[in-house]
Amino acid sequence: MKNKNPLEKKTLSQIILKSDGAISIIVVLLGFLFATILIACMGRNPLNMYKALIQSLTGLYTNRKGELVWNLRYVGEWLAVSVPYILCGLCMGFASRAGLFNIGGEGQYIVGMTVAQVIALKFFQIPGLHWMVAIVCAILAGAIWGGIVGYLKAKFEVSEVVTTIMLNYVALYLSRIIISAIPGTNTYKTVNYPETAMIRWDFLEKITNNSTLNLGIFFAIIAVILYWFIMEKTNLGFGLRATGYNKDAAKYAGIPVVASIVISMAISGAFAGLAGGTVALGSFRYGRVISGMDNYGFTGIAVALVGNNTAGGTLLAGLLFGLLASSQGAMQSMQIPKEITFIIQGLIVVFIAMREGLRMYVKWQEKKKLEKVENKEKTLEEENV
Repeated sequence: MKNKNPLEKKTLSQIILKSDGAISIIVVLLGFLFATILIACMGRNPLNMYKALIQSLTGLYTNRKGELVWNLRYVGEWLAVSVPYILCGLCMGFASRAGLFNIGGEGQYIVGMTVAQVIALKFFQIPGLHWMVAIVCAILAGAIWGGIVGYLKAKFEVSEVVTTIMLNYVALYLSRIIISAIPGTNTYKTVNYPETAMIRWDFLEKITNNSTLNLGIFFAIIAVILYWFIMEKTNLGFGLRATGYNKDAAKYAGIPVVASIVISMAISGAFAGLAGGTVALGSFRYGRVISGMDNYGFTGIAVALVGNNTAGGTLLAGLLFGLLASSQGAMQSMQIPKEITFIIQGLIVVFIAMREGLRMYVKWQEKKKLEKVENKEKTLEEENV
């Protein structure tokens, strides 16, 4: 009777490497660990970094008198800052599930933001309807901008990476031209929006002590649910995932690959367009003539990677990146350079990228172990003969 396969009993490292969720947690912890060591090497107190993070996460902090104070404004700002990270993470994740690399989330975000600003300043000032039209137009603008890339990819095999990178700059400079042409605009801002265009809600501002938390948080939650439903519960999602796994097999199975690519990029762009509209009408009271990119789209790539392109994972990763961004001010007040948050983000992405390399190493070790056992069994059989 042959011995059981020695690889049937999995080691802890093998179990962890097969779990994307476990890897994401580990790489985040490693990112914070290295940041802690770096801060200590700079001669600063690493605990101050964690105090700043806890302050943004819970609203609890110690004032100059040593008293514990609770201010929900920090929580509100954290959630508000997290919204575009979540939405841009969904943008990247949705395309990735269909086998595409959408590096143009930033351009789609800018297009959505620009259209929302124009509608906010030029549409009829009807309470309730005004901001709804602006947000819907931002979503459509992002979808069209992403759909163009999908069409070029599906019809002419044009690389979506190259196309999206170029369209990012087209979106940036088009935005500058369009917003600068609006009467009353100076070199960096427009006139203030009418109140009917704002997505701020007095109730949210009141319970969070006048933070900038707005309706965008509900848009993000709805987007996460919609992402999950489309990908996991619909025929469309099945077709998109099948196209992402193997385009040729999907085509052979009767799935319209060309349409899947266009639709996936359009929906992906819609998420980024929504992020742009949310930031435009929720975080500012005026339109911006942007001189550079806000980088939400690019950071969304890291958010999607950490979230493993899943709805729930992207939501949590977006909240994490939003926490790092919103705690920068508190860190600086505690003598911790705000750049440490960018280092943490970079380290997390590096460790995520190392995941496949670690899996290859484990597989190689398993292969060596199996060969060693087989050689041992062969030797024992020869000795018995």
